[in-house]
Amino acid sequence: KELGVTHVHILPSYDYGSVDETRLQDNVYNWGYDPKNYNAPEGSYSTDPYNGAVRVSEMKQMVKTLHDNQISVIMDVVYNHVYNASDFCVNQIVPGYFSRVDADGKYSNGSDCGNDTASERSMVRKYIVDSVKYWADEYHIDGFRFDFTKGFTQKQTTGDDDLAATDPARVSVLKEYYEAVKAVKEDAMVTMEHFCANEETTLATEGIHFWRNMNHSYCQSAMGWKDNSDFSGLYDTTRPNQFVGYMESHDEERCAYKQIEYGNGALKTNLSERLKQLSSNAAFFFTVPGPKMLWQFGEMGYDISIDENGRTGKKPVLWEYQTERKSLVDIYTKLITLRTTHSDLFNASSQFTWKVSYNDWDNGRTLTLKAVNGKQLHVYANFTNASIDYTIPEGTWYLYLENGNPVEGEKKISVPAHEFRLYTNFAE
Repeated sequence: KELGVTHVHILPSYDYGSVDETRLQDNVYNWGYDPKNYNAPEGSYSTDPYNGAVRVSEMKQMVKTLHDNQISVIMDVVYNHVYNASDFCVNQIVPGYFSRVDADGKYSNGSDCGNDTASERSMVRKYIVDSVKYWADEYHIDGFRFDFTKGFTQKQTTGDDDLAATDPARVSVLKEYYEAVKAVKEDAMVTMEHFCANEETTLATEGIHFWRNMNHSYCQSAMGWKDNSDFSGLYDTTRPNQFVGYMESHDEERCAYKQIEYGNGALKTNLSERLKQLSSNAAFFFTVPGPKMLWQFGEMGYDISIDENGRTGKKPVLWEYQTERKSLVDIYTKLITLRTTHSDLFNASSQFTWKVSYNDWDNGRTLTLKAVNGKQLHVYANFTNASIDYTIPEGTWYLYLENGNPVEGEKKISVPAHEFRLYTNFAE
C-alpha cells in the first residue's frame, strides 16, 4: 500500500496437484500452474488444509483485506490443461470429454503441457465460464490473467508454429471467456498470456489486456550492456493501454541478480551503483504510458536467482532490503505516485516519444511525455560508466523526484554514470 500499487496479482490459488496437502512438512512449493480442482482454494496456503471451510474463509478474508486497503486482486488461472487428465474429476465422470484425445486414444499434447483442454466442446467452455464467474462472484476477484491462452486452439497441432497460427475459433472462445468475466464484474481487468501477435490485435480491440515481456532488455541495461537493451517494445503504438509491460515476473530472472553475475564494471561490484542503474531502469519503465507490473521485491533490488532452491521453490524473504535499499524503494514509490497523481499525463491522448535503441546508449537515453493540457515530463538517463551531458528544453522545469526547485531551460546538465534526471513543468 505504501508503495502505491493498485492491484495485486496472485499466482494460481485454486487447488493444484504438485503439492501434497497431507505432507506440508516436506516443505514442497510450486507456482500452481498444475490445476487439479478449479473451484476450490489451494489447501497448502491455508492454516488447516484438512478443513475445507478454513481455506474458503481465509481466501475470502485475504481478498477482503486487500480491498479494505483499496487494492484490487487479479488471479492467475490455467484452463488450457490440467495436472493429470486421467484423474481430473470431469474426465472421471465423462472419460475423454474435458481433455482432447488424439486418434490413438491418448491425450493430445499440442500445447506441450501434457494434455489439452477440449475447449471446442460446448460443456467444456461452459465449465470454464462458470468457473471464472464463480471466482469473481463468490470470492470477489477483480480480474484474471489467463495463462498460455494460445493453448486454447480448437484444432490438433504439430508444434509451436502451428499452435501460434491464426485460429478464428480460438479467438471466439477467448472472447466468450472475457465476456463471462465482464458480465459478473463490469470493471474487471482480463489479461492473457497469448503469444499470437496477429490475434492479440483483434482481441485487444475487445478490451482484453496482454502481457508484454521486457525482461531481457531491462536486464541488459541493468547490467550495463547496450546489446539487446532496446526498450521500445514496451510501448505499443496502436493500443498502449492494452499491454501490461514488465521488467520481471515469476518466470524471469531478476535484474539485480544478473548485475552481480554479469555486470559491467562497477555494476558487478558496487551495490550503490547497481541501485542507481536499477533506478534508471525504473525511470524508463514507470514513465511509459500503459499498465505496468512489477514483481514482488523488485522495488528492493531483489537479487536472489529464480533458480535458488529450484525454479519454483521458496525464496528467502529479505525485508531488511526495504531499509538497506531505501533509495530504490523511494524511487519506485515516487514514480508510481507520479503516475497516479498525474494520470492525465499517461492517457492515450498524450504525446509520447523516446530514444531507447542500441544507437541511443552512448549519448544517453531520453523520454518525453506531453499531455493535451500542457503538462510535460522529460527523463534523461545515463546507463553508461561515464557522465553524459544533455540540454534541457527552454522553460521552467522542476526536478520532480528531488527538491522541486525550479530550473531554467536551455541549460546544459551533466548526468553522472548510472543516474537519471526527471524534469516536469509542474511542481509536485
